[in-house]
Amino acid sequence: MKDKKKIVKEYKEKIKELKKHNKLYFSDDNPKITDSDYDLIKKEIIDMEKQFPFLEKKSFSSSKIVGSKPSNKFQKIKHLKAMLSLSNAFNKNDIVDFLKKVNNFLNTDSDFINLFAEPKIDGISASLTYEKGNLIKGLSRGDGVTGEDILENLKTIKSIPLKLKDPKIPNIMEIRCEIFISKKEFSKIKEKFANPRNAAGGSLRQKDPKQTSKIPLEYFAYGFGEINPFKFSKQSEFLNQLSQWGFSTNPLSRELKSINDIEKHHSEIDNLRSSLNYDIDGLVLKVNDLNLQKRLGNTSNSPRWAIAYKFSAEKAVTKIKDIIIQVGRTGAITPVAKVEPVTVGGVVVSNATLHNEDEITRKDIRIGDTIEIQRAGDVIPQVLKVDISKRSIKSKKFKFPKNCLCGAVTKKEVSKNTKKEDAVRRCTKGYDCKFIAREKLKHLVSKEALNIDGLGKKVIDQFWALHLIKEPSNIFNLDYKKIKELEGWGDLSVKNLQQAIEKSKNLSLDRFIYSIGIRHIGQENAKIIAQFFSSVKEFTKLFQLKYRKKILQSLAELDGIGDTQIQSINNFFSKDQNIRIVSNLISHLNVIDFIVKNSEGKFFNRRLMFTGGFKRMSRSEAKSIAENNGAKVLGSISKKLDILVVGDSKPKKKKIDHAKELKIRIITEKEWNDILNS
Repeated sequence: MKDKKKIVKEYKEKIKELKKHNKLYFSDDNPKITDSDYDLIKKEIIDMEKQFPFLEKKSFSSSKIVGSKPSNKFQKIKHLKAMLSLSNAFNKNDIVDFLKKVNNFLNTDSDFINLFAEPKIDGISASLTYEKGNLIKGLSRGDGVTGEDILENLKTIKSIPLKLKDPKIPNIMEIRCEIFISKKEFSKIKEKFANPRNAAGGSLRQKDPKQTSKIPLEYFAYGFGEINPFKFSKQSEFLNQLSQWGFSTNPLSRELKSINDIEKHHSEIDNLRSSLNYDIDGLVLKVNDLNLQKRLGNTSNSPRWAIAYKFSAEKAVTKIKDIIIQVGRTGAITPVAKVEPVTVGGVVVSNATLHNEDEITRKDIRIGDTIEIQRAGDVIPQVLKVDISKRSIKSKKFKFPKNCLCGAVTKKEVSKNTKKEDAVRRCTKGYDCKFIAREKLKHLVSKEALNIDGLGKKVIDQFWALHLIKEPSNIFNLDYKKIKELEGWGDLSVKNLQQAIEKSKNLSLDRFIYSIGIRHIGQENAKIIAQFFSSVKEFTKLFQLKYRKKILQSLAELDGIGDTQIQSINNFFSKDQNIRIVSNLISHLNVIDFIVKNSEGKFFNRRLMFTGGFKRMSRSEAKSIAENNGAKVLGSISKKLDILVVGDSKPKKKKIDHAKELKIRIITEKEWNDILNS
């Protein structure tokens, strides 16, 4: 297994790369990589989350990235319901895993739930809002929550209905669609744009709708946001109705009733796509039953009921010129191959990850080797295989160093659960390693953490070299006089930096927890932990050994927090240096208490706990419903608990007895369902 410290750093870098390309893709309409390469970035992120469960809840996860912040070019308007991104699948196993998760969440024994498949159009996502049949709003996706008002530009697409006359039309209806330009039309203007998607995006972002109208855009409607009243039962039924109302829908959409159906259809569409007059990059698979979709709900960034089944990634052949070592913020020692520049999917690459020492040995990778690489979702490609037939007698085996670049001895950790040695070597010095400390600072100031604009990687490297920053609290005591003397830094840039740093002092508890860089604690984990503690004052009890053990026992019972996270939290706060650094950081910040939203929910501000299995739903679904209704879901019995929900299947008597002793309200599964349905 990879070194977990390296994994976290590698994972974070991939997320940052994804965000960079999101901005280029969604906001600037100027992608620097192909869609295939973009998807490959997401793929490795997902692959890592699957391979390393501690990444699955990371707050910086792909997991949390939908699009890009809207630009200042158009008025910003909130979607009635968020436009989320899709998780990706790249093979049959991914689909099997997706279906397994769906069935587990729904607490069903079925092997397969009917899916509805639609070609995934490579275009620009947009949302059309109709009020009493009249088109009143047209938005870009933006960051998924807020989009840009591009209504007048959308109106230039002649096939978009401006008025729907059917009396059965809901009063309010958000229709999701994908805007594109046909291959035929793009061929006439290809000199002006990088690709068809770029052409469609550039057209929709024209200030003058007359300019938009010069490029013949088309669209396919594929889904919905807010609909009131809601009258549909299946995705297939909904699309059929859209077609009857005059919307363009894709004729290649169909219902699938087995894994074999999926594989056959995926292959057929893949073979067909070169002959289509528009670009596609996969299939979108959706649970066809809309009631099940509603039950499944969403994660923070994607629906649980849908997945994009992508087509295969591109590969290329090159040579390894050298192998170097990088140190991540978690101490992971990562080998990277410096390769002869080669184009993969339209992008020139010169580096390829070798993952770890074991991977180099397993694939027998040597300096001078001819290799096949693939953009499989990494910031840099991964090495698929070595062409032994082209190996030169001058090729050299790489001797993996036993020491970190800082000189410290590295070690491979042994898994507490599997008892197996980790594949990744790690430096164990923490902040005492200058390479780790510097990477931790870069994490701290990232957008997902303190979000200090103007204090990026290069600036951190610059300030580090000048001894202006050595640890987090130094950020708030910078020598601005010295900074003004640096090349490229003037009064205005220093003022902007000061303002950005001052602004960063106010942050939510979950962002703070994520920002301090505890290994295996990402954005999702941080939210779970923040909800548990509610305030930074309670969180700091982890600093004290007398409280820590009991707190960790309670955290371990929370959904989404496993042994890996618990061990990591314990290791982090067992080091006095980390406690000192975090304490100093807190002294400069205003950490805002974690607030549960949805004040109108049936369990708003109530603390719930579940025990036993449920007949009508899984524990995961019950927890999701509770949180959607404003509740805080706890993992242990304490005086803080308001309600213990007891499932019909094998509830823990010890927990029930303890709740009775503390006079905590206890409700049955039936009572739980009655409250939800009331």
